[in-house]
Amino acid sequence: MTVNPLRRAARLLTGRGGNAIVAALTGQIQVTMAGAQLALDMAGGKVPRQDAHTRMGALEHAGDMQRARLVEILGHSLATPADREDLFRLSRSIDDVLDTLRDFVRESDLYRVSDQSRFVPMLEQMINGVESLGGAVADLAERPSRVTQSALRAKKAGGAVCRMYQYETARLFAGDVTAETLKMRELARRLETVGIRLGDAADALADGAMKRWH
Repeated sequence: MTVNPLRRAARLLTGRGGNAIVAALTGQIQVTMAGAQLALDMAGGKVPRQDAHTRMGALEHAGDMQRARLVEILGHSLATPADREDLFRLSRSIDDVLDTLRDFVRESDLYRVSDQSRFVPMLEQMINGVESLGGAVADLAERPSRVTQSALRAKKAGGAVCRMYQYETARLFAGDVTAETLKMRELARRLETVGIRLGDAADALADGAMKRWH
C-alpha cells in the first residue's frame, strides 16, 4: 500500500512536537490523578478535611501550570498528534475535572457532613476513569490506532459515576430531607459533574484522534 507523502511528513513532524504535547497532557493528568486520590483519602478518613483543602490548592496551581505549558506548545507546534482544537478541549476538560474536585474538597471542609464514606465508590470509579484517560493519552504517541478504545473506557467510567450519583440521590431523598441531606446531595452533585467532565475529555480525545488519522 502506498503511503501518502503528506501523511508521512505529518507523522514525522508529529513525532517531534507530539512527544512534548503528550508529556504536557500526561503531566496534567498526573496532577488530576493526585487530586482524585486526595479526595478519596479525605472521604475515606485518611486525610483531614482541612489538610485536604490546603493540599488541593497546591495541586490546582500545578494543574494550571501544566495546562499553560500545553497551550504554549500547541501554539508553536507545526503538527500535532491529534486535532489541535480537540487537544485544547481535552486539556480544558481535564482542568474542569480538577477544578470540580477542588470544589468537592473545599465544600466538604465547609459542610462538615458526618459521613463521607458514601462518596468512596464514586471516587474510586472516577480514579479508574482518569487512569483510562491517561492510557488513551499515552496511546497518542505509542499506539494511535487504540486511542479511541482507551478513551471509551474513560467515558464509560464517567458515565458510571453519573449513574452512581442518581442512585445516591434517590437514597438521600428516600427519608426525611434535612440540612445534612442537602449538603450530601450537593457534594454528590460535584462528583456527578466530575463524571460529566471526564466524559467530555474522553470525547475530545477520541474526536481529535479520528480527525487526525482517518
